[in-house]
Amino acid sequence: MSSFKEIIKGDTPVLVDFYADWCGPCQTMNPIIDEIKSHYGEKLRVLKINVDKNQAAAQKYKVRGVPTFLLFKNGEINWRSAGIHSRADLKSVIDKAL
Repeated sequence: MSSFKEIIKGDTPVLVDFYADWCGPCQTMNPIIDEIKSHYGEKLRVLKINVDKNQAAAQKYKVRGVPTFLLFKNGEINWRSAGIHSRADLKSVIDKAL
């Protein structure tokens, strides 16, 4: 299994979803994230990180609220945002990274 650092350094954009099981907005985003993942297939990797189980990762990336989304490409953060987003908004951001 590839490490987080290896995955985000690749050419393929990586959408990271910092979430919590108890978070209502996170649950609202789940079907949208699933659709994004299936829409882009191999062109995009999606990682879901539970902030309660991975507090070190949440601290490293200064996640203050959930859901928080980061889009990485070649190890760099291309986009960061917190809160609920529409499919269209996410697709627009991802398309720019592709």
